[in-house]
Amino acid sequence: MTEMFHAGPMRIVQGGHSSGALLRSFVIGLTAFLTVVDLFATQAILPTLARHYNVTPAAMGFAVNASTMGMAIAGLATGLFSQKIDRRLGILASLGVLAIPTALLATAPDLTTFTILRVMQGLCMASAFALTLAYLGEQCSAMDAGGAFAAYITGNVASNLIGRLIAAAVVDNLGISSNFYFFSLLNLAGAVLVYFTINRAKPMQIDETHEMQTPLAALRAHLRDPSLRAAFAIGFCILFAFIGTFTYVNFVLVRSPISIDRMQLGFVYFVFAPSIVTTLMAGAAVQRFGTRPAIWGALAVAALGLPLILSHSLLMVLTGMVMIGCGTFFAQAAATGFVGRAAQGNRGVASGFYLACYFSGGMVGTAVLGQLFDRFGWTACVAGVATSLAIAGFLAAWLKPPREFQ
Repeated sequence: MTEMFHAGPMRIVQGGHSSGALLRSFVIGLTAFLTVVDLFATQAILPTLARHYNVTPAAMGFAVNASTMGMAIAGLATGLFSQKIDRRLGILASLGVLAIPTALLATAPDLTTFTILRVMQGLCMASAFALTLAYLGEQCSAMDAGGAFAAYITGNVASNLIGRLIAAAVVDNLGISSNFYFFSLLNLAGAVLVYFTINRAKPMQIDETHEMQTPLAALRAHLRDPSLRAAFAIGFCILFAFIGTFTYVNFVLVRSPISIDRMQLGFVYFVFAPSIVTTLMAGAAVQRFGTRPAIWGALAVAALGLPLILSHSLLMVLTGMVMIGCGTFFAQAAATGFVGRAAQGNRGVASGFYLACYFSGGMVGTAVLGQLFDRFGWTACVAGVATSLAIAGFLAAWLKPPREFQ
């Protein structure tokens, strides 16, 4: 078995089989967890924050999800300049700085300040996220890449579950301010983990043609590829749908006739537990069935969950949330891995632009679906989610890489 440990930090992309591969996947997943745990944890306390700032669900939803605006900007910027950024130092700095706006949220005096700080969080989270994806894409073999990306997205899934539970528990027992201080400590823990587990590694050297490309030229080259264009748009649609479901369903759950309390709302997010398992299977599913069938199957599962979340039964709503979570995260893992494989050089640019599109979908979804929710109700919001999933399914027809795994 290939050595996982040597003098200096551990290389998270190395490892052989069995225990070594499991440890590698765990470290990759934990890194992802600590990178994006702030992103969706705050959604578990959305009704509480809306009352605290005395604003509408749409206004509070936009403020909380303003982090996706920062993530879209940073994802693109990091992608364009990733060839000049030391991966390890960039990830370390991003997670260290992330602790600052997270802590400042504890004392945000108004919704405008809260929104700005969430944007700043997004800038830091996306920088770390994009650089880690680029690192994995460059340092993993083609066969290992699918599993590495799946492990990373699985950590993302776990952050949705555990982060929301933590937020609900801390706010319920210690208050809003303590919640943000606690999450700033988690950000610092992420920086410590990266320090000990990621080696300093230069961006992978590619052929001279790609080396001579400017970042904008590389982006234009990626955008000329119909498969990559489709993947970027699918990423947009996936988070558009996810945001629409898991932001505004919180307000449905605390209202009559379901009427659960704040701590119960935190426990609702055990609906993400099955996604932790299913998302890990994405790499193997793509390898066996291909990217398009894997994404179509995942989107179909998510779509079948939509009618269930319109029910007045808590059990039916939870079942629908499980299906939507499993489907969207599985599709995201497949699409993320596809971009890493299909990009013919300058993978950092491709991954960064994918993340920019993905998080732009979250930003647009928050605004559009929030207005549908406020003006026309939950059914109209769910219809918007269904439309996004249908568009993603249509776009998947263009995912035709010349070599799935080589």
